[in-house]
Amino acid sequence: MKKREYTLRYGKGEIKFSINEKNLMETISPRKVSPASDEESLIQDALKNPIESPLLSEIVYPKSKIAVITSDVTRPTPSYKMLPPLLNQLKEAGVENKNITIVFALGIHRKHTPLEMKNLVGEKIYHNYRCIDHDKERCVSIGKTKSGLPVEIFDQVAEADIRICLGNIEPHYFAGYTGGLKSVMPGVSSKTSVSATHKLMLSPGSVAGKIKGNPTREAIEEVGEKIGVDFILNVVLNAQKKIIAAVAGDKFAAHRKGCEFADRSFKVKIKEKADVVIVSCGGYPKDINVYQAQKALDNAKYAVKDGGTIILVAECKEGFGDKIFEEWMLQATSFRDPVKRLKEEFVLGGHKAAAIGMLLEKAKVIMVSSLSPDTVKKLFFTPAKSVEEAISMTLEEYGKDAGFLVMPSGGITLPSVAEE
Repeated sequence: MKKREYTLRYGKGEIKFSINEKNLMETISPRKVSPASDEESLIQDALKNPIESPLLSEIVYPKSKIAVITSDVTRPTPSYKMLPPLLNQLKEAGVENKNITIVFALGIHRKHTPLEMKNLVGEKIYHNYRCIDHDKERCVSIGKTKSGLPVEIFDQVAEADIRICLGNIEPHYFAGYTGGLKSVMPGVSSKTSVSATHKLMLSPGSVAGKIKGNPTREAIEEVGEKIGVDFILNVVLNAQKKIIAAVAGDKFAAHRKGCEFADRSFKVKIKEKADVVIVSCGGYPKDINVYQAQKALDNAKYAVKDGGTIILVAECKEGFGDKIFEEWMLQATSFRDPVKRLKEEFVLGGHKAAAIGMLLEKAKVIMVSSLSPDTVKKLFFTPAKSVEEAISMTLEEYGKDAGFLVMPSGGITLPSVAEE
């Protein structure tokens, strides 16, 4: 019987498997967009042609105190490529290195090691600029949004004269998209602020690929407006994590233009939903832990039939990735427990456990990872030693004619049925 061979990214390595072609419905990936031969040119062009914004040189002054907010190690944002052109523009405007602070937008994630910081921005920048982690315990209140959300921001960002946000744009399972003002909310906000905003994930409309009418995205942007962000530089990456587009300028207009490009790349029509979806997050850092890997799992739900199975291929070398998320999963006696618990009291970290619970209402999950079988079972997933073993399990359940769909880059692939 003819088989199709696959190689999926797994951590910093790969996993290979094969599947009978008669069972394979289709393989979906972001549309192939070749990166520019010179990625720096894309960034330079974006900075020289900002969208609905003056040039950076017209925004800053030589003595401006500037906070440049960029992504942490859990994000694929290529800060080491984006920062040099941006910092050069600031230098040309007369801003001295000592007046620039690069802030890693941790949100509630763990702090970096010095080596991780160095790898994120590049050795030269690390040694020539002040590089610091966001500290959620050092946030100051700057009031509330019109809708009543508390706005508490890292003091080093609040005290800056100019705030510049860096990021990458791709679908996000409840904020619509990453990028834009997600750098400040949740990136450099307090746990209280983040919890209040993330609670909106339970609202209808808080779904991937949607901005207008998305309560979570609207709240993020209201917080960003209150804080005051002067300029953004965002990129769109392909599955190989190469830059295929760059946008700069106004915090709203530039982000929207980037989302339009992201849609053309990441939103993919499928013929019909499958009995089984095999999904890889796309490798490191998207499968660094379960907390991050959940995003690919959530995208896969749009391609699987109700009552079907998702085979999640995610290394998760750092385990759960969040203490509260881990506690909620370990304390649950059913996958429905976190959903019920979150509705009673929203707790950040618990929201990720609830997201898994909501998905399990629709489909089962088999997980191929570096986690112990017992840990996988605590997630209410079924462990498998290999993709082949997982395929065998599903064929036994759905029959020899079961239909499979493969998503090699699940973190950045958003499926939708053609007729929808």
